[in-house]
Amino acid sequence: MLPKFDPANHKACLSVLEDVTTKAKQIQDSVLEAILSRNAKTEYLRGFLKERFDIICDRPITVLLVSSGTSGGVPKLIPLTAEDMEQRNLFVSLYRPLPFKHIKGLSEGKSLLFYFLTRETETVSRIPVRTMITCVLKSVTPANKFIWERIQISPHEIATCPDTTQSMYCQLLCGLIQRGNVSRLGAPFASSFLKVINFLGDHWSELCSNIRTGRVSDWIKDDQCVSGISKFLTAPNPELASIIERECTKKSWEAVVRRLWPNAKCIEAVVTGSMSQYIPMLEFYGGGLPVISLFYGSSECLFGLNINPLSKPCDVSYTTVPSMAYFEFLEVKKDQEAGHDPSVNPVVIDLVDVKIGHDYEPVVTTFSGLYRYRLGDVLRVTGFYNNAPQFHFVGRNKVVLSIDMDKTYEEDLLNAVTNAKLLLEPHDLVLIDFTSRVDFSSYPGHYVLYWELGSKVKDKKLQPDPKVLEDCCFTVEESLDSVYRKGRKNDKNIGPLEIKVVRRGAFDELMNFFVSRGTSVSQYKTPRSVKNEEALKIMEATVVSNYFSRKIPSWELHELHSSR
Repeated sequence: MLPKFDPANHKACLSVLEDVTTKAKQIQDSVLEAILSRNAKTEYLRGFLKERFDIICDRPITVLLVSSGTSGGVPKLIPLTAEDMEQRNLFVSLYRPLPFKHIKGLSEGKSLLFYFLTRETETVSRIPVRTMITCVLKSVTPANKFIWERIQISPHEIATCPDTTQSMYCQLLCGLIQRGNVSRLGAPFASSFLKVINFLGDHWSELCSNIRTGRVSDWIKDDQCVSGISKFLTAPNPELASIIERECTKKSWEAVVRRLWPNAKCIEAVVTGSMSQYIPMLEFYGGGLPVISLFYGSSECLFGLNINPLSKPCDVSYTTVPSMAYFEFLEVKKDQEAGHDPSVNPVVIDLVDVKIGHDYEPVVTTFSGLYRYRLGDVLRVTGFYNNAPQFHFVGRNKVVLSIDMDKTYEEDLLNAVTNAKLLLEPHDLVLIDFTSRVDFSSYPGHYVLYWELGSKVKDKKLQPDPKVLEDCCFTVEESLDSVYRKGRKNDKNIGPLEIKVVRRGAFDELMNFFVSRGTSVSQYKTPRSVKNEEALKIMEATVVSNYFSRKIPSWELHELHSSR
């Protein structure tokens, strides 16, 4: 476990990081020993009962973390102890100094980081069920609130407002009023930050009116929001309102973040894995501001830190913090799918024994009662920092689309869409978001992609050229692996790929559906494949046009024995 240290002392934080990464092997051994010895008498580890024992760990479970549910389709409940929560807060303190070390002037202002509370529930035994973001927000107490106030622009009471819309509006209003004091903006994920920018696009006129009159809109009724915004909206400021209005009415919103917050030094959000598709839009709105992705973690376990925050988003690697859990790994080899099932007699590899350039799925054993729990992510080893391995997050180790022998993984699909959306750029079109499914309603079945399009030119009417979208269909197919292309060209058991363009806001509707099922707005990630029938109905109801691939992708016989 992480040792006690002063989270407000940046030198102490960096010293702890150096120590734990240098002693990676010793720390991993002690972590495993501590977990097993502490929980030796639990029902799970003993396997039988002679008397009453704790079930999975020796400490009380104080909260059940609810995962986003967008990766596997159903939210999972993850046990967490008070001690483990304290460790996660210390983990946050470890990465907090890193941006200040690398980005000049960051300490001259505060952060406008958008967080949103999710309503919690309880189990029958009165254990709270919360998202990780909600846990972090609720861990702020009168004793440690000074840390929040020293770092954040928005008051804590606004961030903990249970109404997401009122909270987002008031956080933006605080940030605009204090625009000169904002040195960093962001949100947990790239997608959630872009939703804030889209919200700003819909509400900037009203926000300007509030600033001009010195009075918040009447629909802001939540007591926490009203109390929090009253500290900022103290008098009319027509001059500031005019400045913001001038920037928001420009024809293009390119660099709008930098223009509205001129002293901002960076945008902070997770941009790895499936979030990487949002990088071009972040860079478009950011106008050259560095996009930094500080840590890798999940509801199950916090994993590693990005010790080089100014690295390009596509090159981000996370350095493992070996004190957080006991980490093991299963090597991921996609070519095993044809003749070998890697889940049969898998070889488990220790943290310090992973090899550079290889892909692995992490398996964690935690202090809160998870034992050899497979996270389902794919990580690629890029190097070592001291003795702790560094990983690039590749994506989910999950087949998202399959019709016959083809198996298209999340990474494959993301790369193919990334290639295809380049065809949109000459036409001032951008891909806002996408998901997919397999359509078996006719033979042969085919892949369907749902695309929401936008424009870099403000208020421009979207009229995509059918030829461009048909070429996008073909480019996706041409970018997929040889098994897919063989099925299309040679075996003819896969039909032409289809792109269905959906109306503006379709993916907001999809998000609202998952949020209504318990997903947090802050933690929401668009699923890259949709299987839920209700979610599919939402997407189908928003389709405005559709296009098919008019060409057959290439495939040659020699590709049977080589990968593309």
